[in-house]
Amino acid sequence: MSEKEKTAGEKLAEELFYKAENIAKKAPEQVEEAAAFCEGYKNFLNKAKTEREFVSEAIAMLEANGYVPFVAGKVYQAGDKVYKNNRGKALIATTIGQKPLTEGIRLNIAHIDSPRVDLKPNPLYEKDDLALFKTHYYGGIRKYQWPTVPLAMHGVLIKEDGEKVEVVIGEKEGDPVFCITDLLPHLAAQQSQRPLKDAFSGEDLNIVIGSLPFVDESVKEPVKLMAMKLMHDELGITEKDFLRAEIEFVPAYKACDVGFDRSIVGAYGQDDKVCAYTALAAEVGEENPTWTTMTVLADKEEIGSTGNTGLNSNFVEYFIQYLAEMAGVNDKEVLEHSICLSADVNAAYDPTYPQVHEPMNACYFNKGCVLTKYTGARGKSGTNDAGAELMAKVIKIMDDAGVYWQSGELGAVDVGGGGTVAKFVAEFNIDVVDLGVPILSMHAPFELASKLDIYNTYKAFAAFIK
Repeated sequence: MSEKEKTAGEKLAEELFYKAENIAKKAPEQVEEAAAFCEGYKNFLNKAKTEREFVSEAIAMLEANGYVPFVAGKVYQAGDKVYKNNRGKALIATTIGQKPLTEGIRLNIAHIDSPRVDLKPNPLYEKDDLALFKTHYYGGIRKYQWPTVPLAMHGVLIKEDGEKVEVVIGEKEGDPVFCITDLLPHLAAQQSQRPLKDAFSGEDLNIVIGSLPFVDESVKEPVKLMAMKLMHDELGITEKDFLRAEIEFVPAYKACDVGFDRSIVGAYGQDDKVCAYTALAAEVGEENPTWTTMTVLADKEEIGSTGNTGLNSNFVEYFIQYLAEMAGVNDKEVLEHSICLSADVNAAYDPTYPQVHEPMNACYFNKGCVLTKYTGARGKSGTNDAGAELMAKVIKIMDDAGVYWQSGELGAVDVGGGGTVAKFVAEFNIDVVDLGVPILSMHAPFELASKLDIYNTYKAFAAFIK
């Protein structure tokens, strides 16, 4: 028997067993393709660290590709491209398909908010000759990760006369950055004895913004006054304007390559901007889809999809109703026949912490996008749990398109869990399943994602809406 000839058992195992393959081994040509695709992704990410910035950059990308603002009541034809801006913090992009709406819509829905540190409504104070901001963290952060990280200030303030002031400080070369302090190890004996989750409280996450006083002996808070004067000089604002503001502090560093082989993207906010960008890129790349497409970029997923820009509202359903009215069909029929990819990330297997994963059902770097049948916690609490028929349909789409994909759970049973927007999409009577990118250090100020996985996630979204 020659060395290359397979035994009967080997042939049978090859036929019957399933194992996700390493893309770099199976399709090495994709290494360069993925790297090229991720250059655009990194550039976009650097300009879109907040949900407002993401919407702004997305609209610019859409308009450059022929999309125009949606007009309710107007009749659109196959191939028409429109978008709906929801309050500057959520966005819907649609291309009208060849098939009638009664055959359903192909939806990709991602979220564009990420864990961060927000300012309180009254943030500015002085203590012991330092000026600081009080904060309220947003989303599921691990508080110990945020001190000593260089932070940039992003957001908007509305002045008393109605003028909107956009704020980005800490991103340009030469800009100042900001920082939450931590104790030196020599003085941290008591702090080090606390459980990790209690090492910092929410009220400890105060941001240092200045130390120089306004020189006037009659002023009771001279350092606070100097900080406010500098903000007034640069932005034209007063302290009262913070009550009319949305100010976020995010890591000041840029997206970059990680590793000697540059195979990984490291950046803040890849959960879930990596799926939002790949879904958006797929949307603008499809000129004449069979089904009407809809790419939704939603806000507030990290805090439960609340508010009128989150998926636990009606803005997506109302938009579909507008389309149904335009076509003279029943929106309930449209919803019933639609299918959706809830475009969200999953936790990649981390060999440093194998105990939190079940290896046979974890997702791995460089094995492609991850199809997550259910999320939830413990007994699948709070999940959508996609049906077998939908799983079969989505898997066939990816296999036919040559997409590299894998399956995965969000950690071992009873270890943790989490949720996505899928459960809210299901409430519209839409078939939905999660698909996205495996992430290391999810929710940290610096997250890691494989370029090959990012690229195949884009390919999956493109095949789904084609």
